[in-house]
Amino acid sequence: MLSFPPVPPVTGWSYRTRLPRDHYVRVDANDYSVHPGVIGRLIEVTADLERVRVTCESRVVADHLRCWARHQSLTDPTHAFAAVALRRERVILASRPEATEVEHRALSDYDRALGLDGEVA
Repeated sequence: MLSFPPVPPVTGWSYRTRLPRDHYVRVDANDYSVHPGVIGRLIEVTADLERVRVTCESRVVADHLRCWARHQSLTDPTHAFAAVALRRERVILASRPEATEVEHRALSDYDRALGLDGEVA
């Protein structure tokens, strides 16, 4: 019988990426939901034979049991509720008129600045 290697073999998957707008990450052939509060930020995805975990700045933002079926989308209910709440908030913000005051200058101010006060075309 052979002895164990000096360094244990690497098992599982690990990669870093930015979380896309659909807030799902792909591991093998399945999509796993991630909390939508970290959309656009760097995340680290680690998977082994039993679990898929996603962390953002050392905080766990997704933890799923590994699914061995193919072409599945696994959604945590808390991630789905958070996505609906964020969409609702975004729609409310987009529908509000801006309260920014913009100054409207008279066209005669530009004529005066360019020295076109008394000229008639």
